[in-house]
Order: sequence, then structure tokens, then C-alpha cells
Amino acid sequence: MKIEIDDLSRPAIHALLQEHLRNMHELGPPESVHALDLDKLRRPDITFWTAWEGDVLLGCGALLEMNPRHGEVKSMRTPQALRRTGAGKALLAHIIDTARARGYERLSLETGSVAAFEPAHRLYESAGFTRTGPFGGYVEDVNSVFMTLALAPASEWPAVQRRSD
Repeated sequence: MKIEIDDLSRPAIHALLQEHLRNMHELGPPESVHALDLDKLRRPDITFWTAWEGDVLLGCGALLEMNPRHGEVKSMRTPQALRRTGAGKALLAHIIDTARARGYERLSLETGSVAAFEPAHRLYESAGFTRTGPFGGYVEDVNSVFMTLALAPASEWPAVQRRSD
């Protein structure tokens, strides 16, 4: 599996993001859908990655810099037909490593609250995320689950763990 920064130009990623947005709108009311479209994912404060096995797209994920010490996980998605390949876990680990390398002290995310999101909840919890309240511009919403992972400040890392993305 190869994880790479993606410029969002390939048709496969367009199709995956369309699947993602369509699914999010099926699972919740429009005001509770916080998934980003292609244009919003191209913002300079967002880094977007894809995971590939040869020419097969296994998934995607993004990291939004909210401020120099706080990032947000965005657009985590694996194609419905390719779930349980380990791509989501690998992408999340890559995003967490990047957040640490950037010196973030906290990494947060918003995901859905209905049963269809239980696998995502388990994935995030397995990485150490805990449930919290809204952060950034989010507000309390019965359709949302907010989670945060506390990251040690870069000054507390051993020198071998410090790297850039």
C-alpha cells in the first residue's frame, strides 16, 4: 500500500469523494453533513492523501490545520467495496504522524452518530481518540460525534521521532 499526497485531479478520487458526499447526505440532514467537496479540499490549509495498491484507490484522508497546535482529521473514506483492507487504519496513522511532526498538540475530528458510523468510532478509539464536545466552529448536534487525540508537544518527543512531512 502506498500513501501519497494527492492533488485531487484523478477520476478515481473524484468518484470516491462523490460516494462519500452522497453517503453522508443519506445518513444525516444537510445541516449535519460536514464532509468537504473537491473545491474545499483544495484549500491551502488542508493536506489530502490517498492510499493505493497499484492503480486501485483504497482510501483517502485529509488534515486541516486549524491553528499551529490543533489539526482536524477530514474526509476519511474507503470505497464501500474495499472496506477492511487496512487502508483506513494506515491513513489515520499517517495523519497522526504528520500532526505530530507538525507539532500539533491536539488532533480532533467530527463524525456521524448513527450506527453506520460505529466502525469509524472503533477505528478512532483504537488510535486513542476520545469523545469530546464540539471544537472549532462546530456546535452540539445529535447527529455528530466529536473526538480528540491529545498529542505530546514536539519539545517532549525523543529526537528520533521528530520529522517533517
